[in-house]
Amino acid sequence: MKLIQNVFLLGYMLIVGLFFICGVGLIVLAGVETWDALNPGTELEVRKRFELILECVGLLTIAVASLELGQTVLEEEVQRSVNISSPTRVRRFLSRFLIVVVVSLSIECLIGVFQFMHGRPEYLLHSAAIGVAAAAILATWGVFVRMNVEAEKLEPHAMNEVVAEDKEVEG
Repeated sequence: MKLIQNVFLLGYMLIVGLFFICGVGLIVLAGVETWDALNPGTELEVRKRFELILECVGLLTIAVASLELGQTVLEEEVQRSVNISSPTRVRRFLSRFLIVVVVSLSIECLIGVFQFMHGRPEYLLHSAAIGVAAAAILATWGVFVRMNVEAEKLEPHAMNEVVAEDKEVEG
């Protein structure tokens, strides 16, 4: 059984490493794109520079999501190395994941609106759909958290364990 747990631990560490590499790669690509957009030596019109910078914001948003997801896996699966069984753990894990998803979708919605508002307004509905999806996820997440509070009251010791783990991971 210990061997299987070590294999899973290795798998989680590999995932964390790949999330980190992807995040750093996206940051580098965003840096290159930013230089292309702001380089005074290139002859680009302002609109094209604006679109390149918006692309950089999109790349950086995905990089943040990648790094945050890697950190979540590291902290929840490697450092804590506990099974998600109590309502408190489920809420915390899902909350960390959904924060990244909602913020990323919201930023992508704004980028889409800025990109398509003047050039291709027929795609504004696509950006609006992303915004509606982010709002729906946020609303259902709120309902889940509200309902989860009642479940947490049934297991008050689980919350104490999680708080103790937080102090251990932070220290």
